[in-house]
Amino acid sequence: MHYLKSVKLMIDRVPSAPKRPQELSKHGDVRNDPWFWLRDIDDPGTLEYLKAENAYTEAIMEPESALQGALFEEMRGRIKEDDSTVPQKDGDYYYYTRFEKGNQYPIFCRKRLSLDASEEAILDVNVLAKDLDYCRVGSMENSPDHKLLAYSMDADGSEIYTIYIKNLETGELLADVITNSYYSLEWANDSQTLFYDVLDENHRPIKIFKHHLGADLAADELVYQEMDERFFVGVIKSSSKRFIYVAATGNNMSEWWYMDANDLRTSLTLIEPRREDFEYDVEDHGDRFLIRNNGDGAEDFKVSETPIASPASANWRDLVPHVLGRPIGGITVTRDHLILSSRDNGLPQIRVMEHATGDSFDIAFDEEDYSVGVMEGREWDTTTLRFSYSSMTTPATIYDYNIETHDRELKKQTEVLGDFSSEKYKSRRVLAPAEDGTLIPISLLYAKDTPLDGIAPLYLYGYGSYGIVVDSNFGSARLSLVDRGFIFAVAHVRGGMDLGWGWYENGKLLNKQNTFTDFIACAEYLVDQSYTEKGRIIASGGSAGGMLMGAVANLCPDLFKAIVADVPFVDVLNTMLDDTLPLTTMEYNEWGNPNEKSFYDYIKSYSPYDNVKLQDYPHMLITGGISDPRVTYWEPAKWTARLRDSKTDSNLLLLKIHMDSGHGGASGRFDRLKEVALEYAFALKVFGLSATTG
Repeated sequence: MHYLKSVKLMIDRVPSAPKRPQELSKHGDVRNDPWFWLRDIDDPGTLEYLKAENAYTEAIMEPESALQGALFEEMRGRIKEDDSTVPQKDGDYYYYTRFEKGNQYPIFCRKRLSLDASEEAILDVNVLAKDLDYCRVGSMENSPDHKLLAYSMDADGSEIYTIYIKNLETGELLADVITNSYYSLEWANDSQTLFYDVLDENHRPIKIFKHHLGADLAADELVYQEMDERFFVGVIKSSSKRFIYVAATGNNMSEWWYMDANDLRTSLTLIEPRREDFEYDVEDHGDRFLIRNNGDGAEDFKVSETPIASPASANWRDLVPHVLGRPIGGITVTRDHLILSSRDNGLPQIRVMEHATGDSFDIAFDEEDYSVGVMEGREWDTTTLRFSYSSMTTPATIYDYNIETHDRELKKQTEVLGDFSSEKYKSRRVLAPAEDGTLIPISLLYAKDTPLDGIAPLYLYGYGSYGIVVDSNFGSARLSLVDRGFIFAVAHVRGGMDLGWGWYENGKLLNKQNTFTDFIACAEYLVDQSYTEKGRIIASGGSAGGMLMGAVANLCPDLFKAIVADVPFVDVLNTMLDDTLPLTTMEYNEWGNPNEKSFYDYIKSYSPYDNVKLQDYPHMLITGGISDPRVTYWEPAKWTARLRDSKTDSNLLLLKIHMDSGHGGASGRFDRLKEVALEYAFALKVFGLSATTG
């Protein structure tokens, strides 16, 4: 009884963050932000408020604790826990990753000469994570002679990595420990020299260093330093293993440098200088560079070739021409072939081209809606192309494709345990007309026995930023909703690059509102077509997709039953005015620079935090991560505080700040499922279906 009274007390005591007037002024416009103070994690009131919100969420969801546990066990029960990846050959070794039953983290392994050889576990992440609440391995590269392993680890979700080097012959860690790194590291071909990136005080990777094993880290040579705060830098080794590349990338801009991976006396050589709205990336083959780029008006990208001896764009010659509406997303190069990853009518395609003859062909796929991706191998001299394939009804499937015979060999299909069968489900791709008549693709998944009479609850996911494509892939966790009668849908709104660069351009900068109205149009279309009805839709999105959630909640709240916003980027105007944050300056090309009045006014017109109104809102579940460097914890916290102060309804408003993780949520594979179980239990609760456990 004491516990129940405590729960009731927590439910009755709705959290409230005090208002502290904070006047902000820009371009003569004065705003008052009474929750600006929540940015200060050292203010005792900040943690007090976050803990109160977490306790409130726990109390509200306590009646669904059994359901949440059942959902977790159900989702975990579909996973083959003792699983492994398809091995990749690299010289004398076969490298692969496996999981053991009950363990949260992978074990990285290899076998020498044969898959029948004894296994060597080269890195057990479960051991690394033993005493940690969070553990993620960022980069991992074996040395070319296979004697050493360099890997980076983040122990708190902050995306600040420490690089360690392990002697694979003795199992010992070397004394060389490199701190304050980000996501890239590469070996020179001598197996004794490591290239790595370093973060500045604003969490931007701006320097590349070269370290020789055993040398004083303080004496490491600075190879490259980025001076433009709109760019991040990374180090990459070419597929041929011939070059070390340094890539400086901004939003829609890039610049590449190269040096000989065999001769460390050489210095970096620039391939082509950066310029506004010019993006390229590089691979090498023989005496030429192969360059995917958007030069000369090739907005959906083309592939050019240029001599390595004189790589500047004046010498570029088109190899694969630009085709409007067929964006080339990436290239993969082997000794004999160039593989193009592109999209046609929004669906992924793979084209294979022979270097010697220029002959090419496409690999065909049959389903109406699907996801496919090239898996880059470790070997240069190969006629085997490995790719992954899945759809919303087909679990992830790995094929080895023989480029010479055109035969494909099934290597592995992810096993889904329990009574799963693809035959029980239906997947469709439909087109919804947007406000301006543009047809927006929607991917749908539902059980074949779900009646399409407008009664089904519908879970609608969206993102729509940075040109990122949300593919129609398989997810076993979502079956826990679909098996309970939900329709699961993905709205491929503008702001992604699903249908080409124009699709992206029409959902960014001064066209950003299209992303929001596209999503609303998709929801309305699904109502019109009797998949569901108004007020029976749960909208979901994370990060920039969380901005989408905040915008549609402000614009059309009665269309949705509930909103799930994970690590939502909602305080857009304040964030884009703060150039000390890691991503701000880099993303001026995405959202606009609010130091210019036209962008300031436009961002202010849609920024979810700035547009919270005195109105009814749907049920809402909002999450954040205390150590998140991308969307800082105070964005969801401030948004929640303002919503509590403004909303005129009695619907649920729950905030969950994860106190031991960052942007990506929990690091363990089962802990992540607990977060999904919370979201799904919330969805079932607001629909009054929480008593249904199967």
